[in-house]
Order: sequence, then structure tokens, then C-alpha cells
Amino acid sequence: MVAPPDNDVLWARSLTFSHNGSPALDGVSLGVREGEILAVTGPRGSGKTTLLRCLSGQLVPSRGEVWFNSSPVHTMSALLRERLRRDRFSWIDPEPSLVPELSAWENAALPLLMRGASHRAAKTAAMEWLERLDVGAYARKRPGALLQSQRQRVAVARALVTEPSVLFADEPTAPLHRNDRALVLRTLTTAARSHRITVVLATLDTEVATLADRTVPLLDGRRVNAPLPSEAEGRAACSLSV
Repeated sequence: MVAPPDNDVLWARSLTFSHNGSPALDGVSLGVREGEILAVTGPRGSGKTTLLRCLSGQLVPSRGEVWFNSSPVHTMSALLRERLRRDRFSWIDPEPSLVPELSAWENAALPLLMRGASHRAAKTAAMEWLERLDVGAYARKRPGALLQSQRQRVAVARALVTEPSVLFADEPTAPLHRNDRALVLRTLTTAARSHRITVVLATLDTEVATLADRTVPLLDGRRVNAPLPSEAEGRAACSLSV
């Protein structure tokens, strides 16, 4: 094994992974620098989510290597990978997944509480991010009393509250309308700049991808050189050709 370049906080080489015999990634390599926002683009089924899950240690590639700060993630035990995800990484899903019995601020503070932070410190940090995401007024409400867009912003606050080394965001703006989407993207980009958080973002939205420092397009599990049109652009082109 060869360690990654010193300036890459996250580095992958020749990643290959299959779902039930169907190839999802085929030899994907990339490097991500500290504080960089990297957008992984491509149509549905191109391997974006699988790539993020391999990079974050949720999946172990069948072939290839994943390194985080010169540590080989691909050879870590399941326990070490879980600890890495808890202590250094965070994750945002396309749909908000919150604990229904907890309030919004408790959901946002949960990662800090699980690390052993004091109740007061965890709440203070959670409230700061909830306020930035314009959902501080709903801090005491449970997820069932919130709109989906509000729940998603709570999930984003939960991902940012630990100020992780790397934040993996899988279509984080999918359930959001334009104004909410702009707020979330502005918060993510500001956090990346001010807290040196590396963001790896999977998206179908070319407008979202333009906010990234760099873009990695995928097609059928392979990295390609040319930017790919979004699904919306593809549908528009088809309608114009009819």
C-alpha cells in the first residue's frame, strides 16, 4: 500500500464495489483536500451514494483503497470504522432521519451527547446551528410537529454540530424548496470555509454542484471527464426534440 499525498485529507484509489453481483463502482480514484467542497455528480444509479459510503467507511470496497489522514480505512476493523464515523465524520441523508422521541435541539445535540459532552455545552452548540439554519424557534418541538424541510435542516445541524473533519452529504437538498435549499447550501459552504470542514457532496442538481470547488462526474460506476447534464436538463432536452 502507498500512503496518499500529504495535502489530501481523504484519498481513494481504484475503488470497486458490487451490489448483489451488480457493479456499482468500477475503479474510481480521487483525492479531497482539507476544507475543500467536492461535488460528486451523475444520474441516478451512477454510484454516487456507494462512493460516499465507501469513502466514509460504511461500506468496504471489494477492491481498492480508502485513506483518511494517512490511515487506511479499507483495512480497519468494523469497530474502528464506526469510531471514525462517530469522531471525525458526519453524514446527511436525502431524507431527514431523526429520533422521534427527542426534540429538535436534542436531535441536533445527540452526537455531542454521545461523545460525553455536558448537557449545557451540547445544547449551546446545537442551538447555534439551529439558529443559523433558521429553525431555532422550533428547538423544543419533536420531529412529528415539524415540516419535512424543517426536519432536514435539523438533520443538517446535527451533522455540523461536531464540526467534523469530513461531512458527507448525500443529496442533502433533495426535500427542500428553493429558499430552504439556498439556506442549507450557504450554511454548508460557510461551515466549510470557517471551520475547515471538508465536504463531499453527492448531487443530481447542477446548480448545487456549481457551489463546489471541484466536481467529479460518475457514469455507470466510473469516473468520467466531461460534466454530465442533470436529469432535469435531460428531460428538457428530450421534450425539445419531440
